[in-house]
Amino acid sequence: MPNAVIVVDMLRGFLEEGCPLYCGPAAQAIVPSVQTLLAQEKEKGSAIFFIADSHRPDDLEFQMFPPHCVVGSSEAEVISELSQYAAGTTITKQRYSGFFDTPLEDSLKKIDPEKLIVCGVCTDICVLHTVADARNRDYPVEVPVNCVASFDKEAHQWALKHMEKVLGAKLT
Repeated sequence: MPNAVIVVDMLRGFLEEGCPLYCGPAAQAIVPSVQTLLAQEKEKGSAIFFIADSHRPDDLEFQMFPPHCVVGSSEAEVISELSQYAAGTTITKQRYSGFFDTPLEDSLKKIDPEKLIVCGVCTDICVLHTVADARNRDYPVEVPVNCVASFDKEAHQWALKHMEKVLGAKLT
């Protein structure tokens, strides 16, 4: 069985300075580690899924967060540094979890991965909710700590501890 790598929201809207939900230097700093992870996992034959925020202009999430990653906008695009790995594997989402109202679960059932490796941004929001939903589906989950980031350092640390101690994800 191959692994499956779930790459959460490594999008221009979160990684480019000037965008409303730019995650800052911490997010930029993980890009080389994510590139290395994807190269290694691709070499092993692992499946790679990019999970991408893609909101309607009137999305109710914009009552909480500023408008971001609107369908068809450049913010909703995978960053250029990772785009070579995203061909044909991008699953759009409108909520925090990569599983909510997306075809991710069906795609995973088809390949029956040994484990899920989850990376991306924001550790305390979309990464956390995706990991929680993966664990609720009984997938073994690994989270490489050098491949996740958030704009909130305290929340990032809390989320890592929660994923390990409460959800049972393995931090690597």
